[in-house]
Amino acid sequence: MAQDIEHEKTAHGERAPSCTMVIFGAGGDLTKRLLMPALYNLARTGLLPDKFALVGVDRLDMSDASFQLHVEKAVREFAADKHYTQTLNEEQLERLVSCMTYMSLDFASADAYKLLGAKLADLKVTHQVGDHVMFYLAVGARFFGGIVDQLGQAGLVTENDSQWRRVVVEKPFGHDLESAQALNTQLRHSLAEKQIYRMDHFLGKETVQNIMLMRFANGIFEPLWNRDHIDHVQITVAETVAVENRAAFYESTGALRDMVPNHVFQLLALTAMEPPASLSADDVRNEKTKVLTSVHSVNPATDSVRAQYATGEREGKPLLGYKQEAGVAADSTTETYVAIKLGIDNWRWAGVPFYLRTGKALAKRNSEISIHFKRPPISLFRNTATESLTPNCLVIKLQPDEGASLSFGAKIPGPKIEIGQVHMDFHYKDYFQNAPSTGYETLIYDCMIGDATLFQRSDSVMAGWDIVKPVQVYWQQQGQNQLSTYAAGSDGPQASEDMLAQSGRSWRPLL
Repeated sequence: MAQDIEHEKTAHGERAPSCTMVIFGAGGDLTKRLLMPALYNLARTGLLPDKFALVGVDRLDMSDASFQLHVEKAVREFAADKHYTQTLNEEQLERLVSCMTYMSLDFASADAYKLLGAKLADLKVTHQVGDHVMFYLAVGARFFGGIVDQLGQAGLVTENDSQWRRVVVEKPFGHDLESAQALNTQLRHSLAEKQIYRMDHFLGKETVQNIMLMRFANGIFEPLWNRDHIDHVQITVAETVAVENRAAFYESTGALRDMVPNHVFQLLALTAMEPPASLSADDVRNEKTKVLTSVHSVNPATDSVRAQYATGEREGKPLLGYKQEAGVAADSTTETYVAIKLGIDNWRWAGVPFYLRTGKALAKRNSEISIHFKRPPISLFRNTATESLTPNCLVIKLQPDEGASLSFGAKIPGPKIEIGQVHMDFHYKDYFQNAPSTGYETLIYDCMIGDATLFQRSDSVMAGWDIVKPVQVYWQQQGQNQLSTYAAGSDGPQASEDMLAQSGRSWRPLL
């Protein structure tokens, strides 16, 4: 097992230190659509290292020139965001592309990794990039363990006081608790925990990072952020897109594995965590992990909903059902929607239910966290026209329209005392100039400067899988019996509404 070695860290906002980046899966879709545009955006904003080299690694046959052309096309197609008036900086693009080389490599060949080591040694001289190397595994999960084993056997991830070696592992990190533990054990044979950066690109979004700032940098929120004032919390990650051409992946994964132990639980942890002692990676991740380990066991029979979209329509246009999608089995029981009710056993949240939902082919693309405050006493208004008081609600909007809103009661003008709901809306675009971003810029940069705050630690990953384990087991046992349906283009299944209705609550409408 590798030894943890501390290295000097670069301050946020300063140019990253000289390094080489090796991307396994350089010919894939993730690299083309997200990683290369993100690297260009880092170069454009002056955060990419002055001395930088990139080695694209894949099993495809390509020359350096053809790989550079491939990268240039990718940046031109995907770096410019239609929502912003951005023109490409041709000088920065040319500089970025010129520092890239390519290797065709069999992931399972020990000799190939010796050649990669020789390539890195050569780039250290020709590009003066120093000894630091970042390995990015933009490949299928089945390759993670084998690649790290080969890197370890070739001595390519050995650290010392003057060089760091970091490995970025894309999700999914396992498909259940046992497989995640096995993968972690395999990685730890070659890597120290501090060398492993488990990627969840959702945490690179500005508004996700702002959850902590909204809570802990404003005196008006934190005093109310507890069981005395909050009735319940809803976390929604809704997508309008269907499975489309990803049926092969989705049939073996489903909505629970794809979204809940990573994206959704990270939002849960950021919402419910205690104030960390500092903003250091360990302090923040300690508090996030405490939340997940405090979640009490889920009763999957009453506190989970599993559903699959059927035929429907959106804006008058017909939509296919999941089983009509190309590559989906006619008797598929794969869920495309999941809702779970959780409770957190600690002093801050005891008795406050957290409702989580995520799904595909829904009415609206909408990711948000809504904090529903307790209803005020009605006694003051018993002799007025007000029959009931609507609870206040704070909504943190994550995408697509980043911002926040707060609803509260106000008197409707007139001689009678009637209360109406008003909404204070804050939109990031109205106050701040957002730069075009894929969501990966922050995470790649943080890895280069050695800040692991936004990356998952192993104990957090295992805690997430541990929460969903009874749900996975129960659903597997129930099969088709536990599977509801919902019309594509709708808000989701009726069973999900029924789960909240049992306690007199309801989901916030997507539209």
